[in-house]
Amino acid sequence: MKKITNFKRVYVWELPVRIFHWLNVLALFVLVVTGFIIANPPAILSSSEATNLHSFGIIRFLHFTAAYIFLFVLILRVYWSFMGNRFASWRAFWPFTKKNWNNFWHVMKIDILLMNEKVEDVTKISIGHNSVATLSYLVMFVLALVQIATGFALYGDMASWWLPKMFTWVIPLFGGDFLVRSIHHTSMWIFIFFAMVHVYLVFYHDWLEGRGEVSSIFGGYKFVSDERMKKAHAEQEVEIKDEKGIVASKSN
Repeated sequence: MKKITNFKRVYVWELPVRIFHWLNVLALFVLVVTGFIIANPPAILSSSEATNLHSFGIIRFLHFTAAYIFLFVLILRVYWSFMGNRFASWRAFWPFTKKNWNNFWHVMKIDILLMNEKVEDVTKISIGHNSVATLSYLVMFVLALVQIATGFALYGDMASWWLPKMFTWVIPLFGGDFLVRSIHHTSMWIFIFFAMVHVYLVFYHDWLEGRGEVSSIFGGYKFVSDERMKKAHAEQEVEIKDEKGIVASKSN
């Protein structure tokens, strides 16, 4: 007989996290499309006077605007990692713990190797991000910093604002703008690959687990089993005790 599991509706993704997510989606989409056009500009045939043609200027403006949005969203997301709930906290993205390491191999076995468990253990299902996701987001965060540094470095010489000019040191560091452009372009392809895998896994988990993975990024709620909730409460109590112990040892 199949075991009947009770599920509870749990608020996981707070409104700021959801806003940051969709602003990033929009910014990255605009950056990729305009980036391709800037890298290989098309010939524009028109009978209009050259002074009346601003098509490429609009493309560049959209690219730079999306870049600023991407930067400010990144800053706000870092801020929210200290202000948000436990699923948005920076602690949730720290992969170097025994719990995350054990969960890492479980996720690899299920998601990558597609090896179904003989007996499903719902307590191993992550409520927020699983350990593979946290590690990949950490890598993408570093890559985002690379994109910001190389992008603003290429824009710095022609910018009038102080912010892009802060990155003018990047081009001399790499011996010219050729390598900087190559790094910027390669990083873009990594973002595209990550987005494809991310979308696939979100729909995969939504179909496999049926916990509202897709709808949660719109409404913030997931459906979590009673067994998983009990384990989550126990883990949270351990984390609180550990934090109190660290604070007490520092005060002494």
